[in-house]
Amino acid sequence: MTDTGHYPQQVMIDAYGNHGFRFADMSHRGSLLCLPTGMFAWDVTTAAEITLEALAPVLAVADQIDVLFIGLGKDIAAIDPAIRTAFRERSVIIEAIATGGALRTYNVLMAEHRAVAAALIAVDTAR
Repeated sequence: MTDTGHYPQQVMIDAYGNHGFRFADMSHRGSLLCLPTGMFAWDVTTAAEITLEALAPVLAVADQIDVLFIGLGKDIAAIDPAIRTAFRERSVIIEAIATGGALRTYNVLMAEHRAVAAALIAVDTAR
C-alpha cells in the first residue's frame, strides 16, 4: 500500500492475522476497507467503532456493490440499526460476522466477479 494507505485496485486477500492482512504480494498492518475503488487503510479497531461515519467510504461507492461484509474482529457484535437502514436504502446487503469468515466469503465472491466490498477489523491470530 502507498503511504496514504491505499492500493489502487480491489483484490482478494491472501492471509490475515498478526494485526493485519496480506494481499497483492504486500502486507498491511491494521484494519482494511476492500472497495471497488481499491484497498484502503481503515482506522477502526473494535466493533464499537463501526459507525456510519466510519463506513462513509463504503456508502460513497454503494452503487457499485451488492454486498458488504463487515469483519467484526474475533467475535460477533450487533451492528447499529441505522447502518443497516442506510445500506438497505442503497440496496446493499450487510453481513456482519467475525473477520475470518467475512474475508473468506469476500474472496469467494471476488473470485466469482460479484459486486462485493468488505470492512475488516484486523485481528492478532487467524482462526
